[in-house]
Amino acid sequence: MTESESFVIRAALPGDAEPLGLLDRATWSTLHAVAAAPSEPYPPFFDERHLPEEHLVAELDGTLLGYVRVGRPTPLPSNAHVRQIQGLAVADAARGQGVGRALVRAALAKAAADGATRITLRVLGHNGPARALYEAEGFTVEGVLPGEFVLDGEPADDVHMGRSLG
Repeated sequence: MTESESFVIRAALPGDAEPLGLLDRATWSTLHAVAAAPSEPYPPFFDERHLPEEHLVAELDGTLLGYVRVGRPTPLPSNAHVRQIQGLAVADAARGQGVGRALVRAALAKAAADGATRITLRVLGHNGPARALYEAEGFTVEGVLPGEFVLDGEPADDVHMGRSLG
């Protein structure tokens, strides 16, 4: 992308499933993923737990550059005021172009528009770039589960972050 090119953020559509699945597999890394590397047969990107309407995508000239998933952390009525960023991915070619920041900001706006007053997320402790982005967008560390995961034989902390939408 050059400076003259600009991407748009829009709601995901059911037809985005295949390119989003490809993007998800292309960006898989133990920097942010706790599940094993994807292998065939690949599960569908959208399913009963991950609906298209929970996703926003960044797009440039018909190419998906990234996505963010914003869902409810639980189905409990007592937790209905909270949304959670449950996934964020940016294509390698689009990194450093503001796509991730735009997606996070769009997630904040979507959560607020949905009536949420708070938003949370989980990020691996060793994912410095993501943590810096979230902190720059007003998230603070609210808890750490030390060594919650073992990735490539090394312990990895599960960092819980959140912020008010008010």
